[in-house]
Order: sequence, then structure tokens, then C-alpha cells
Amino acid sequence: MMKHFVLTSLSFFALCVSIRAQDSSSKTIRAGMIGLDTSHVPAFVGILNNPKAEGDVAGIKVVAGYPGGTDLPASKDRVAKFTEAIRAKGVEIVDSIPQLLEKVDVVMLESVDGRIHLQEATQVIKAGKPLWIDKPVAGSLADAIVIFELAKQHHVPVFSSSSLRFGAEIQGLRHSAELGAVTGAATWGPCSASPGMPDLFFYGIHGVEPLYTLMGTGCQTVTRAVSPQVDYVTGVWKDGRVGAYRGIRKGKASMGAMVFGANAILPVAKAGDYNDLCREIAKFFKSGTAPVSAEETIEIFAFMEAADESKRQNGAPVALADVLAKAKAEAAAKLKE
Repeated sequence: MMKHFVLTSLSFFALCVSIRAQDSSSKTIRAGMIGLDTSHVPAFVGILNNPKAEGDVAGIKVVAGYPGGTDLPASKDRVAKFTEAIRAKGVEIVDSIPQLLEKVDVVMLESVDGRIHLQEATQVIKAGKPLWIDKPVAGSLADAIVIFELAKQHHVPVFSSSSLRFGAEIQGLRHSAELGAVTGAATWGPCSASPGMPDLFFYGIHGVEPLYTLMGTGCQTVTRAVSPQVDYVTGVWKDGRVGAYRGIRKGKASMGAMVFGANAILPVAKAGDYNDLCREIAKFFKSGTAPVSAEETIEIFAFMEAADESKRQNGAPVALADVLAKAKAEAAAKLKE
């Protein structure tokens, strides 16, 4: 009888665990948005709040938004329009980040002006809310380092990425038998800049992120050639591989890539889109595991900061280690404030 009782008790315990798991999996994750001044805002709400959403994006709903905004024209001229667009879709608009944090489980930091990301992200991280940061992760390399260090200190999952990283073609080429080991890559795309941030942070990130997706980390030096038509940034990796990004300022400016492998040379015709990105954000919010490491994101921004330094030095090679050392010293000072 005792044996029967133990088995029954264990069965009852397993049933309780199963019920709790079902309740947890069926519970809607409430997401909040900070910075309603980019076209990403209504696009992401449309995907995540779609009542017919399936798979990974199901079960997450944007319930609140804080408009934010700065004096940057790309922000101040659009924040009202995008705020009203998601208000019309049933998203509650609040007056402050603290108000938003009371209403949500996770946060999407969308502010188009990367210069305020550290200030905004700090509040979210200290509140213990998982955080996804739209590009750029910050307005400076030092600020990016501070954000990830704060996240580490407070045990809060954080990640940032361009949508182009998650395209099926790019992801498929990372482990392609047809291609073989990646020996190099070239990416390209439009390259508009934003005042107050390194040139490539604002839009060049959409070409640099796929470059790193294909090449991986380990870039040692960067050189940059500049003309009115194009920026050409070349990185040399520690194993001798070379990767390049072409930032197009005039002429056709679609995004693309060419990947050089041990067995073949293959193009990337279609980059990732918002659906690909939202799927990864949703998986991140559900699992707490970032699909892109802090270390890789920091190196990507060091690559772009080094490109700016090379420009200042008339195209001279710049070591990422030097750029990172300077930024880490700045970050350490900010963390003490």
C-alpha cells in the first residue's frame, strides 16, 4: 500500500508540474516599447499583436508604449505619427518609462536616437526586465559596453541586432556544405549617417551585422576609404581572412552580400526581414537566451568605431584592440558615476 501511495503521490506531483508548465506556456507575455519614433514600431506591433500569430511569435503582445523622442529630426518629426499608429491598434500610451515598467514583462527599446539608449536601458535593466535593443545598441562604443556590463551585473538578458542577420539565406550559408568554410565575405547597402554618432552606427549596421554573421568574430584591424559616392571598410581577421563592407551613398543602394568559401562563391539575394527578427525577439523573450552574444555585438560596434578612426587618420589601419581599450576606460568611468 505504501508503494501504491508513493506512486500515486509522484503521479499527482507530475500532473501538477504539467499543469503549471501548460499555464506558463499559455500565458501572454506583455511587451512594452520605449521610443515610438521609428517605422519599426507599427511594423513590430502588427506582427506581434496579430491575433492569427503562430509559432514563436504567438503569445507575446505589445500592451504599452512610451513615446520618448529627442531633437533629432528623424525622431521629433515622426514620434507623434507612430505613437498614434499603435494607439489606434490598442496599445496603451504612457507618460514615462517607470509607468511602462509597471505594466510589462519585457521591453523593446526602439528609440531611433542611439545617444539616449544607455539612459533608457539602465532603467529597464535595474528593473530586471529582459530587454531587446533596436539598432544601434547605443550612441557610442563606450555606452554599449556599459549597457552589457550593467546587464551582467543585474543578471538581465539583453541583446541587440539588425534584422538582416536572421535571413534564411545568410543563416544557411554559415554552415553550408556547398560553400564550405567561409574564407571571406563582402556586404553592401545604404549608408546614411546620424548626427552625434559614429557614421556607420545608424544605417551601416545593416551591412556590418551580416558581415559578422558570415565571418564571425576575430577582426583585428580596419581600414576605411571614403568618397562622396561610397564608404569602403575592410577588416582583416586574426586568421588572415578579409571581410569588407561597401556603404553606398549614391546610385542603387539595395542590400546584399557575396560569400567566399572553400568550395564555392555564393551570393545572398535576400536579407532578413521584420518577421525573421520578430521571431528571434520572441524566442529570446520566452527563453531568456540571446541569439547574439554581448561579445559579438561589442566587436561589431568596435569595428564601426575603428572605421571612424581610420577615416580620421585618412584611411590608416586601426586596431580594434586600441579602440576597445579606449572605450573600456570610458565605460569604467561611466560605471562609477
